Amino acid sequence: MKVLLIGSGAREHALARALAADPGVSELVCAPGNPGTAELGRTVPVDPLDGPAVAALAAAKEVDLVVVGPEGPLVAGVADAVRAQGIACFGPSARAARLEGSKAFAKEVMAAAQVPTAMAHVCTTPGEVEAALDAFGPPYVVKDDGLAAGKGVVVTSDRGEALRHAASCAGAVVVEEFLDGPEVSLFALSDGTDVVALQPAQDFKRARDGDDGPNTGGMGAYSPLPWAAPGLVDDIVARVVQPTVDELQRRGTPFVGVVYAGLALTSRGLRVIEFNARFGDPETQVVLARLRTPLGGLLLAAATGRLADLEPLVWDDGAAVTVVVAAEGYPGAVSTGDEVTGLDAVPAPAYVLHAGTARDADGRLVSAGGRVLSVTATGPDLASARDAAYAGVRAVHLRGSHHRSDIALAAVEGRVTGG
Repeated sequence: MKVLLIGSGAREHALARALAADPGVSELVCAPGNPGTAELGRTVPVDPLDGPAVAALAAAKEVDLVVVGPEGPLVAGVADAVRAQGIACFGPSARAARLEGSKAFAKEVMAAAQVPTAMAHVCTTPGEVEAALDAFGPPYVVKDDGLAAGKGVVVTSDRGEALRHAASCAGAVVVEEFLDGPEVSLFALSDGTDVVALQPAQDFKRARDGDDGPNTGGMGAYSPLPWAAPGLVDDIVARVVQPTVDELQRRGTPFVGVVYAGLALTSRGLRVIEFNARFGDPETQVVLARLRTPLGGLLLAAATGRLADLEPLVWDDGAAVTVVVAAEGYPGAVSTGDEVTGLDAVPAPAYVLHAGTARDADGRLVSAGGRVLSVTATGPDLASARDAAYAGVRAVHLRGSHHRSDIALAAVEGRVTGG
């Protein structure tokens, strides 16, 4: 099977690593890819947001499957353009991708499907925002309705900060009640009808230790969740993912791809924080590190309506941890073009996934984005995987970079309860 993978971040590097290890994948093309994916398959330049260009590339390379990594191309309809060429595509249509592209639409779908989620007001004027903030009280949760690269959410007890964030949003604003309790990320593959859940993970959205600082695209993650109840995944599928997929099917917009459910295990029970329409970053790095079932066959089954035919997934019994190394200034204005060194010195079992990197004119590896690297490691248990990941982080060097030092620490120390 020939596979074309669209995207250029650490999520795509993790996907490429898993696809390249699949004996059923004979050729992997990454477009536009990054210096990490270039070591696993052919790299071809393409604008990921240009549906006709991606479809033409898929046809020219005679691929059997296109895997669309990022949310931007999905919302822009790249999967639709690929399917119009008669090529199987893992990734929802533009209409189905509104599950991530519009938080207001996601709330509408959840209401129709009776999926538990935070109470919310969709606001279009400053007065409506103020009224919603007053109705819920602090801590205030304010979200940009559209895509914001994981940084469109503010959670604050400062009403002025909440109002300023609302004013900075381009369109509608969603104001929600605050949800307490630990968070869970669950990926579930969908072929439009059937659903197959992967193992859950937990990510860390705040920039600094102790869940302090601004929201980011994610600073690290771990899997599995040793504190989670045994039936948690089945409960999420039954109460959240399957009803959502069924509702989208009922609306004539079947969801083919991965439903990413971000959830809170609150004092009042399970609640959906948000949906994404693609694999999450950095959770993908740890979930795929533990998956032993070949990934290419899974994604093709989802893309071709054959999930019901799959055997149960096989998982490594151990754990995985990933730590994001971010550029100076992230999640604000970042420094780029700084040399990245030490990757060859990362001790096994840790390995590096490229996120925001590039090669300069002299062939040096340099920073080219906010989240530059994901250092990932596996181990027989969470503590050993964590130690190995941080040993890898200490080996790499990027001027002015920063990372969190507490990824998975609370779970290792038994300080997380829920589920």
